[in-house]
Amino acid sequence: MNVAQILAQSGARNPGKIAVDFEGTPYTYAQIDERVKRCAGFLKQIGVKKGDRVAIQVPKSMEFVYVHLATLALGAICVPLNTGYPASEVQYFIEDSGSTVFVTYSSGFSSVENAVGSIKGLEVILLDDQSPSGHEPLCDHLEKASDTDLRTYPTEPDDVAVLFYTSGTTGKPKGAMITHKNLISNTQALHEIWHWSDQDVLLHVLPLFHVHGLAVALYGGLYAGATIVMHERFDPRRTWETLEKVPCTIFMGVPTMYYRMMQEWESVQPDLSKMRVFISGSAPLLENLFYRFEKTTGFRILERYGMTEALMITSNPYEPERRIPRSVGYPLPGMKIRIVSEEGEDVEPGQVGEVWVKGNNVFKGYWNNPEKTSETFCDGWLKSGDLGYQDPEDDLRLYLVGRAKELIITGGYNVYPKEVENVLEEHESVMESAVVGIPDQDYGEKVVAAVVLKGDMKSINPEELIKYCKTKLASYKCPKMIFKMDSLPRNAMGKVQKHVLQKVIISKLEGQ
Repeated sequence: MNVAQILAQSGARNPGKIAVDFEGTPYTYAQIDERVKRCAGFLKQIGVKKGDRVAIQVPKSMEFVYVHLATLALGAICVPLNTGYPASEVQYFIEDSGSTVFVTYSSGFSSVENAVGSIKGLEVILLDDQSPSGHEPLCDHLEKASDTDLRTYPTEPDDVAVLFYTSGTTGKPKGAMITHKNLISNTQALHEIWHWSDQDVLLHVLPLFHVHGLAVALYGGLYAGATIVMHERFDPRRTWETLEKVPCTIFMGVPTMYYRMMQEWESVQPDLSKMRVFISGSAPLLENLFYRFEKTTGFRILERYGMTEALMITSNPYEPERRIPRSVGYPLPGMKIRIVSEEGEDVEPGQVGEVWVKGNNVFKGYWNNPEKTSETFCDGWLKSGDLGYQDPEDDLRLYLVGRAKELIITGGYNVYPKEVENVLEEHESVMESAVVGIPDQDYGEKVVAAVVLKGDMKSINPEELIKYCKTKLASYKCPKMIFKMDSLPRNAMGKVQKHVLQKVIISKLEGQ
């Protein structure tokens, strides 16, 4: 069982059909299959074998698709990396995963070359220039290399396919081990409940290094034998225009995208008569946005719920009349959920507790981190860290009310406060800090920090601290605002009361 094999078999049913239209250039299923085989041949030639890790940090492109699928086809493990990660984070991911190959692009490599150049045994492959090791650009190799025989795929269902790195409360990112079985089960379940078919046309505007854009959107379209219209970047006006012009039948986005699309509606007012479903995930969808979108377009957005460690967990029903704002629906086929108290006991329907998850989509554990893996599971159940309840009068429909941990979801990306606090407290002027998420109509939540400065450095400008964070963190993790405070609110045990801090900050903003 290999996810690359399953996707290739789906494409083989109609090899001449356009699988992906990337920024106006069409690629058939047969062409993609050929280039994946060539890429696999190149990776095999430079020594990539089953179980090896291949890190990819490239812009959204067809080359990402080829390298990703070729890596999986060989039984190796793909490590997709956000192109926004600074050099220090890239170095950590490569070293922690033990990647032996790093696929990147020349302009991106120039910013991380010093950090990764010292990693022993690392083969660097550039998409668009001669690699440091003397290899020609990957793009050239794909044009000239011979196909590799991929009739046999050296994997078992529980073999790891992808390491998706997700931040932890300790500030150290963790590699979530996603298996071939996880990816295939997730794809097949979504195919069933979202009624995918080979007649569908998906508009893809999401990043490929993320579960949403890769394991949900890309896999979903390829498995169905559909056509994927792929934009390199999201643009709200262009999105509306493309949905009408192509025309498309499916769109997937994060709430931030839907909010920005609403801002452009009046100037476009597209014909959406061929559309069948708009899907939202990666962050909570605000109730007012749900109703505004419905009133404006006539479509009820289908919201689903997932996490890196379990891919997709629940989904609202396909039938529009059964979609409800604030609810994330029901478990996918092959998935189960429980709502559990702090004592580890099941709560009654309607009562709030932590969401525990079990099923085919649940990950294998954290890479090289058995202790954290053990903490995350209890008797085979994954403790999600999310708080929610099931409606006893609606077939136990799931509602989420918050997070047991301090995860901030901003624009569809996960940010753990501790990681940001660690960076802030490295600055010479900061004595202590606390980071919280506050509601934001555009991003769902935005990252905000409070800092207590050292006595002789109280005049430092918050913008200077934000600029400092941008040298250490991906931009989406950086605070959008920083407030200087004399002290942080604490309880009797000395623990910072972040819920109190959050209210103080919101009050300050409302008073501005």
